Amino acid sequence: MSNLNIAIFGSSGAIGRSLCLEYAKSKNTNKIFAFSRDNVTSNDMKIINRQVNYLDENSLKQATEILNVKLDLIIIATGALKNPEKSIKDLSIEKFMKMFEANTLPTALISKYFLPILYKDRITKFTALSARVGSIEDNHLGGWYSYRASKTALNMVLKNLSIEQQRINPNSIVFGLHPGTVNSPLSKPFQRKNMEYFSPEFSAEKLKEVISLKTIKDNGKIFAWDNSEIKP
Repeated sequence: MSNLNIAIFGSSGAIGRSLCLEYAKSKNTNKIFAFSRDNVTSNDMKIINRQVNYLDENSLKQATEILNVKLDLIIIATGALKNPEKSIKDLSIEKFMKMFEANTLPTALISKYFLPILYKDRITKFTALSARVGSIEDNHLGGWYSYRASKTALNMVLKNLSIEQQRINPNSIVFGLHPGTVNSPLSKPFQRKNMEYFSPEFSAEKLKEVISLKTIKDNGKIFAWDNSEIKP
């Protein structure tokens, strides 16, 4: 794939920002539309910054209207993790709502407005950052109810999108990505002294490699930073 037009959501976050810079280095990249809830600027001519509210459909609709281009690749690098539950005693509606608003709904709403502006006559890719803890099969520790549930729900959204997009463009590939445990504001409260953490730059580099390897057979699946498949 060459001369790519790319949309990256969450460009003010550690991984999202690093993904923008990583793709900007590529000769195959034409333009990067970097979306964030914050007002972000960039010195790279390939990166075009746009402010958007991921939970406001009017804001998303307007964002698509000003692009005036077709897209090859969409990456959603949004998400949050705060005060995860250690047991059912910590459950609350408020926590569940916040986690779903941060980790599930943005991808669903972004897809509603941005999937239609992907090319329909060539290979396109749509991906969102998921998490290994969203895997039901891989859950051996329990806890973190609302965060796990929001990522599991995200995986189902991606699976649904992968099926629907195939009807529109047989060359469309929709999948999820686990970036590894990255040294970022999201992971900072949960970091342990005896563990090593990826830099955002390293994670972005590995994710870019994984994205480049995805083919039709990977549609609807979830992959880690090392390209290993994560079971639902």
